[in-house]
Amino acid sequence: MPGVSLRFEELDWRETPMGAISLRRRLDPALKADVYEVKLDDDYLMSSLFTVSETELAHLGLAALPGTDVDVAVGGLGLGYTARAVLADPRVRTMTVVEALDEVIGWHRRALLPFAAQVTADPRSRLVHGDFFAMAQGSAGFDPREPGRRVHAILVDIDHSPRHVLHPSHAGFYTPDGLRSLSGHLHPGGVFALWSNDSPDEAFVATLGQVFVEPRAHIVTFPNPVRGGEATSTIYVATTASTST
Repeated sequence: MPGVSLRFEELDWRETPMGAISLRRRLDPALKADVYEVKLDDDYLMSSLFTVSETELAHLGLAALPGTDVDVAVGGLGLGYTARAVLADPRVRTMTVVEALDEVIGWHRRALLPFAAQVTADPRSRLVHGDFFAMAQGSAGFDPREPGRRVHAILVDIDHSPRHVLHPSHAGFYTPDGLRSLSGHLHPGGVFALWSNDSPDEAFVATLGQVFVEPRAHIVTFPNPVRGGEATSTIYVATTASTST
């Protein structure tokens, strides 16, 4: 019947090198709305119930960036909330989103998510299938069409936190050497912002301070419709040194 949603539907399921990934849609009877969820094996990666911190990753990262004509790289596409928030900033000139799982890019291009066109149809947006962490450590950068091109902001939402990574190969990214390699892809005065599901980690803030200027951990609070009350995430924001200082 038109206007009636199925209670539960698995929109896609694929085996990947990282495990079995699935995109599911379910009708939440309390909210009377469709909820989109992504699972990797038995691990919940993301849900459209919890999007405030993904959006704040873009807001806080770009708020720390002065000027206009901004080029942005995003690590991790997911359900697209960070990318959509980036494109909502009129200063953004280009956005390159690097996603390790081609299946996730396919969800957006196939419009399995009702809001995907806001990312895929925007001429400023480019979706790149690749290993963000390998690109961050290399010299070519995040846009295969323009090797070596620097950006003004790099926003990352891939791992659960710097200590809770999805794959052991990601761990080196969160070290001083890994972050130093990342900073080489930013313009002077550029911004690095990172989403984390954990509470602020002072040891990681200190690690950021070895590479970046004035690193900060922002606590983002949002309602938890599943358990009730409020939940929190952390957004780390740091900048590279400016040539004017």
